[in-house]
Formats: sequence, C-alpha cells, structure tokens
Amino acid sequence: MTRRSYMTCFRIAAADYRSAIPVQKVATAKMKRILSILYLCISLTACAQHSSQSSKNNSKQKHTMDLSKITNGTVRSAIEALQSGDKSWYAFFTDQPAMTDDGNKVDFKSFFSKALGNEKFQTIDKVENDGKEVYGNFKAGSWGTFKVFFRFHQDANGKFDRLDIGQADY
Repeated sequence: MTRRSYMTCFRIAAADYRSAIPVQKVATAKMKRILSILYLCISLTACAQHSSQSSKNNSKQKHTMDLSKITNGTVRSAIEALQSGDKSWYAFFTDQPAMTDDGNKVDFKSFFSKALGNEKFQTIDKVENDGKEVYGNFKAGSWGTFKVFFRFHQDANGKFDRLDIGQADY
C-alpha cells in the first residue's frame, strides 16, 4: 500500500469515527430510554403482583358466611366448627351418633374423619324445623358441589344423637 492510499484510508477511518460519535450518542440515548421503559415495566409488574396477592387475601375473607340464618344456637356452633374444619365438631354429638347419607347408614366418625376440613357449605340457602334442618350448596371434596340438607336430631341433653345428610331438591 502506498503512502497516499494509506493516508486516504486513515482520513476515511477518521471521518467515520467522527461521524460515529453522534450515532453513538443517539444509541446511548435510545438505550437509556429503553432501560427506563424496562424499569417502569418491572416496577408495574411488581405492583400488580402485590395487588394480586392482596385480592387473594380478600377472596379468602369473602368465603366466611353469615350463619345467622341458623336459629338453633347449637346447630350454628356445630356448622361453624364444620366450616373451619375444627375437631370441636365432634363435641356437639353423642359418643355414637346415628348417621345417614342419602338414606344409607354410615359410620359418623369414619365419615367425618375424611370430610372434616375438606368439605363445607358454600351457601346456606334455607333453614327449617326450628333451625335443625340446614339447606345449601355444599362442596363435597372431589365429588363437587351439590344442594344438600343436614338434619340434626337433638337429644334431651342438647347433644345431637343423629345426623341425616343428603342431596336436596328445593
């Protein structure tokens, strides 16, 4: 390469370098803008996650039902224990209460050892027989949700000696 062609290449390279400076400034400005937008998006996402978590907590609170429709205090307390999966549910019953499920005899303790904490009323739709019959939508674990009745039979001591449950048509 001759000295002249070398100098020409040098001048072109120098000119390209000088013209590259404004391009580099534009690229840096664009990069700053992109990073700002990215930062903003991440911040908004973080805020949305917090809000989403907050709505999950609110939805848990919405599942508490108003049990004031149940006029029999002992039945209401028993249903409260059932709803919360509390083992105090058993204290409302005699030692060996009779139980039927859709008219079939079942063992009370065996039945509720599986159901307690996994099954509960979603709604209380009506109450009859001095508060001893409760009707509503009931989530029965993996079986789904059904309209059911719970019919409590109370002995002279105030404990339940029989519980009839089943699907209801109302």
